[in-house]
Amino acid sequence: MSTAPAPAPAPVPAAEGPLPVVLAGARGHGRWHLENIRRLQAKGLVRLAGVCELTPLTAEELDGLGPVQQSADFAALLESTGAAAAVVCTPIPTHADLALTAAERGVHLLLEKPPAPSYAEFRRIADGVAAAGVACQIGFQSLGSHAIPAIRELVAEGAIGEPMGIGAAGAWARDEAYYRRAPWAGRRRLDGVDVIDGALTNPLAHAVATALALDGATRAEDVASVETELFRANAIESDDTSCVRVTTARGSTVAVAATLCAERPDEPYVLVHGTSGRITFWYKQDRVLIQRAGHGPSEVLYDRTDLLENLVDHLAGRADLLITPESTGAFMRVVEAIRQAPDPVALPPGAWRWGSPLPERSRELGGPPGESAPRRVVPGVDGLVAAAADTLSLYSELGASWALSEEVTAS
Repeated sequence: MSTAPAPAPAPVPAAEGPLPVVLAGARGHGRWHLENIRRLQAKGLVRLAGVCELTPLTAEELDGLGPVQQSADFAALLESTGAAAAVVCTPIPTHADLALTAAERGVHLLLEKPPAPSYAEFRRIADGVAAAGVACQIGFQSLGSHAIPAIRELVAEGAIGEPMGIGAAGAWARDEAYYRRAPWAGRRRLDGVDVIDGALTNPLAHAVATALALDGATRAEDVASVETELFRANAIESDDTSCVRVTTARGSTVAVAATLCAERPDEPYVLVHGTSGRITFWYKQDRVLIQRAGHGPSEVLYDRTDLLENLVDHLAGRADLLITPESTGAFMRVVEAIRQAPDPVALPPGAWRWGSPLPERSRELGGPPGESAPRRVVPGVDGLVAAAADTLSLYSELGASWALSEEVTAS
């Protein structure tokens, strides 16, 4: 396999004007990318040249964006628009083929996370974009937070003593409509193709990637082993309540616990443990709390670099690319461990109950605002997720009755 860095893309002269961009997948979570492109277009940095969707966007959805070509044929759209970059926000199993379709045409990429459903597909992407000499930014928005280098510097300076490991906790809620939004939702495989749409590999993938980044374990070779515990309360194939523990090549520990069946959904966070303090990072908010011996608690809000804007700056020679494929290799080792683990264990009926509907479904789920649906709740799981991050433990080690009879899978 090739591990050589990709050739540096040629800078795009400023005289050429806004960077022409094609968006593949403009509904569901793709709406966020559409609005971000709208923001950057208003700044004169990009121009939405094309949208690739099975059903074309309406004039209302494209209001103010100027003339935009639309087609369900991604390759043809790239060629007809003369796109210099593409944002790919499509179902997980389609990422590799679309990314390589762009790379073969010299089109640079912002590829939504997770980059691929397997390590083999990830390598196909990484090697393909490297061979083509195009830039490929992986869409872990949390890794654009200025808090990450600041926290790593604090740890290196000994602000919390000797590092003792990193935990991460994500207690979210998703209703049954979330799993009906697309045929691949909640699936491990579809028509014989890997999907691996689980709690830690998709909705809370940022918790995994951010924890690994704070540890400095970002490349595939930085991971020595991964322990997994995968469960599901919902009637799906994949996991909705899961935890992993990564041992890195240098012996550090990163434990991440997540659920989509929380009683009281809250902001996910990463917790850096030290011998004389801790640092809590709420990565969606770019908010950091420092607690250490001999000091009062200190809270700081950080800025964040937008990943598409960073890609534009990189192509113009103004900035380094923030999140290359190689820098997400460790995350993909976790995805691969989850893919290779036994199928998630269904929680017994007594381990979950029906919860009150979410007050409003997020538009990123692809449904209209205000729509609600039943959801499954695992009593006590909020505290369990927090305890796992606090102690770097797996669910079975914390005494969860539904986890005690299951063997931990290590790879």
